[in-house]
Amino acid sequence: MVRSLSPRVYAAVFGLILAVAAGAPPAIADPAIRWGDAGRRAPQTRGELQLSFAPLVKAAAPAVVNINTRRVVTSRRSPLFADPFFRQFFGDMIPEGQRRQIQNSLGSGVIVQPDGLIVTNVHVIDGADEITVVLADRREFDATVVQSDPGTDLALLRIDARTSDLPYLPLGDSDALEVGDLVLAIGDPFGVGQTVTSGIVSATARSGAGFNSQGVFIQTDAAINPGNSGGALIDMQGRLIGIPSAILSRSGGSHGIGFAIPSNLVRATIGGGHAAGGRTVRPWLGGSGQAVTQDLARTLGLDRPRGVLLSEVYGRGPLASAGLRVGDVILNVDGHDVDDPAALRFRINTQSPGADVPVRFWRGGKVYAARLPIELPPEDPPRNTETLVGRHPLDGATVANLSPALVEEMGLDGGRSGVVVLQVERGSIAGRYGFRAGDIVVSVNGRDIARVADLRRALDGSPRTWRLSVRRGARIMNLQVG
Repeated sequence: MVRSLSPRVYAAVFGLILAVAAGAPPAIADPAIRWGDAGRRAPQTRGELQLSFAPLVKAAAPAVVNINTRRVVTSRRSPLFADPFFRQFFGDMIPEGQRRQIQNSLGSGVIVQPDGLIVTNVHVIDGADEITVVLADRREFDATVVQSDPGTDLALLRIDARTSDLPYLPLGDSDALEVGDLVLAIGDPFGVGQTVTSGIVSATARSGAGFNSQGVFIQTDAAINPGNSGGALIDMQGRLIGIPSAILSRSGGSHGIGFAIPSNLVRATIGGGHAAGGRTVRPWLGGSGQAVTQDLARTLGLDRPRGVLLSEVYGRGPLASAGLRVGDVILNVDGHDVDDPAALRFRINTQSPGADVPVRFWRGGKVYAARLPIELPPEDPPRNTETLVGRHPLDGATVANLSPALVEEMGLDGGRSGVVVLQVERGSIAGRYGFRAGDIVVSVNGRDIARVADLRRALDGSPRTWRLSVRRGARIMNLQVG
């Protein structure tokens, strides 16, 4: 049903239209039609309707760069070339050995510090042997990878421009965004040169899109095309508030559903610690949980589905230190509501190690407050990596002791201990039996496995039958080989 305006509101709107048409700024005294809040309002004069984004683009575009990567790919020749039938026709014309190919790809990046620090997406530079950064003024520089975090799809590069006055974009506060705010996306799609698109913020903390393990994005209808990845999403003050990362599309083009990594996560990446080799290490929770459904909310006594119900709490982790336990529902972290595990992880990832943040949680029909310490995950026990060899189903699997640090690095759920498979050699016995990275070996022939040494002892000998229990995600799989 369409509701009609009251005579009072209709008269006010009609008077406003006449004022705008006359070029005079109208006075809006009626609160029934007042627009927006402080700093946010619709255009009210003819002059405001003719405003342009050009000054914003002129200031921001020089800090958005093109990233060109080169990768050498080695592939085997077709086995047909070794067939005598083909050789009798082609002889020495058939090439020998392996074939090397150069793969090039294009993407975008943003200079975020005047000393040449650039933020982009991991998928833009993943596997690259050479990275070249091209500035808007066509200067070119070789770049090196400083940090890389596949979990958030954020990477930091460094160029040596031998100057400290490079153009750069200041970071804005992505938590200050509201649905409906205007934004601009700047990038270099298809390698045709810089392009600028405009739109609004459609959602400020969209989770569940499934593009990375952290899973929280700014959603916008500003067109984001292939090649825009790693570019800039800016607000109306010219501040970087997001890194375009992904789109939902059936044909590869923009359908008005684009996702950008929030600038507050970028800020945490720049200021956070990292381990050897540039791997980013993020804070950990020391537990895991699930979103509260309608049925769970009714059972727990919540007024509506909200929060994250803790299903596992690691005994020496931050959640346990804060006094939380299995069955508690985390409602709010540092003043921000969390409605699913991705949102909870995002709020922890944007904090600095060493701090403690206020947390509100539901327990037994009441809301309680606690302080959650922000800690980096410990590598305890040491991983003790080993490649298994022998007459057993795990031949060719590389395994390690599971620790909180390894759980976070591999993106596993919770804080379990045990022995995890890191990788499986192609064509190995372990590969033929279907083992893969992330599998956790629970038991072998009835013997519980807690450490690599336990697994090695359990695999000694040559029993007639092997019985293995393996955890994959939330499932336990049982394998019998005989």
